[in-house]
Amino acid sequence: MYKTVLGKAQNLPKAIGSSLGLAIAWLLTGINTTLAQQQNLPVCQPPNPGEYLLLVISPTADNQNQLRRAIPNEIKTTTCRYLTDTVTRIGGFTKIDDANRWARYINSIVGLSAIITTRPGERLATQPTTQTPQINQLNQLNQPNQTAAYQPQRLKNGFAVLVDYFNRPEVANQVKQIVGGDVGFVSYGQRPYLLATYTTNQKDAYSTLQKLSERGFFAVIVDSSKVMLLRPIVNLPNSQF
Repeated sequence: MYKTVLGKAQNLPKAIGSSLGLAIAWLLTGINTTLAQQQNLPVCQPPNPGEYLLLVISPTADNQNQLRRAIPNEIKTTTCRYLTDTVTRIGGFTKIDDANRWARYINSIVGLSAIITTRPGERLATQPTTQTPQINQLNQLNQPNQTAAYQPQRLKNGFAVLVDYFNRPEVANQVKQIVGGDVGFVSYGQRPYLLATYTTNQKDAYSTLQKLSERGFFAVIVDSSKVMLLRPIVNLPNSQF
């Protein structure tokens, strides 16, 4: 009897090791499958003129199924890629207040966060979108005599309104005039943006988004906790404007 128990005890580490190996293999397979699915997704289509678009961050199939169950069948949804995120695209909103209400509803019912954006004006949309390294753009977006230390930090919870400046540093001065305050430089989804505003007041964030969109800028509202602040204030000589 003792030999039998001893034999089972000696085999126990092998059994645990085998089970652990299978568990790790299953986990890695799941991760690889998720990455492959994300790579196969189409890039999200931009909104139509005058349309406000919801991009709900939904990285898993479970997230996507929960979201579809929470919204009416007549609302069309598409799973696609936005920057590095897997999102569910929900369009058709003609008023920012409607998009705002749906974003709050989805967050309350499903617990998912949404990015709200609208179509940029042709003035900026036609500019090239190729991005240079962020540290080089950081230098471009500051006067030569500025020597402040480069100390990136993540923003706290709230709402950040970001502007894609399409490799045109002078856009910072334009955005500054529209928002009536300082403009920062940030990274979101491994891409650089101008920070038009950072606030915990949702109404103020949507007001800034609408103001920028009406002036033809490509602006988005995102969860500020996912934004890395690279420079709190961007300054350029007015002669470059």
